[in-house]
Amino acid sequence: MDNFTMSGFLLMAFSAKPELEILFASLFLVFYLLALIGNILIIIATSVDESLSSPMYFFLKHLSFLDLCYISVTVPRFTINSFMHSGNISLWECIVQCFAFTLCSSTEVFMLTVMSYDRYVAICLPLRYDVIMDVRTCVHGVLSAWISGTISGVMHTATTFSIHFCAPHIIHQFFCDIPQILKLSCSNEYMREVDVTIFLALVAFLCVIFIGFSYMQIFSSVLRMPSAEGRVKAFSTCLPHLIVVILFMCTSVFEFMKPHSDTPTASDILLTILYTVVPPTFNPMIYSLRNKAIKLAVRKVFKRRKALLS
Repeated sequence: MDNFTMSGFLLMAFSAKPELEILFASLFLVFYLLALIGNILIIIATSVDESLSSPMYFFLKHLSFLDLCYISVTVPRFTINSFMHSGNISLWECIVQCFAFTLCSSTEVFMLTVMSYDRYVAICLPLRYDVIMDVRTCVHGVLSAWISGTISGVMHTATTFSIHFCAPHIIHQFFCDIPQILKLSCSNEYMREVDVTIFLALVAFLCVIFIGFSYMQIFSSVLRMPSAEGRVKAFSTCLPHLIVVILFMCTSVFEFMKPHSDTPTASDILLTILYTVVPPTFNPMIYSLRNKAIKLAVRKVFKRRKALLS
């Protein structure tokens, strides 16, 4: 195939001015370090603290690992490219980046859907919670999310890179973004990718409908609780997940619905940051701020580290 004889693509910088590009790279690096620290703390806290052994924290640990993968697909490469003033990326590197990014974003949708089911069972069917959400169900839920995301990644990547690209091979984005890559197609071969996108968008829409239905049932059950303390406790475990869902879904919709221009504007840069950087960076903060158990577990991690160092 002709695609596999070409050298690769050129990723365009946010700005033609080197000093501005370094500024953007530094900003992304700060976000990346925050995401790294926050998600690793969540993973460690939920792994070592025996009080955080419920299915909710099991899913949260895997969501944090997924967020680490999600932000690591794009930000480190962009940061290195910016500091080295180089935007070259080989064909195979672009294929891997496309696959990994689609896998992580798709898996996140499925993972958030599984987590909404967990919250639905916990609030609406509390007496059957331990029976329904046993270890086997939790493991199957996580595996299903990753397998579904992998299938989505394979479908997207295979159809995207089966088309023929016309020169110049310039991608007007800081990573191998599929909508921008499709602009380089020589003919209407990209229609196969459009079909795949429509199918996967429908699946994502069904996930959103399922999450929405779950929270309708959750809020209905919470509002019927006679105890104000019980309502507060229920909301404290559900609201962080709902905020994360809204944050991820809204930024995703904005990114894919906005027109893709050849010269990125300030709003394009902002939406790109919102879509690729904000969710994995702020998810740990959202869960920690609303969850006393997480904050307590994180404090224990710091105390143990302090004791080891002393």
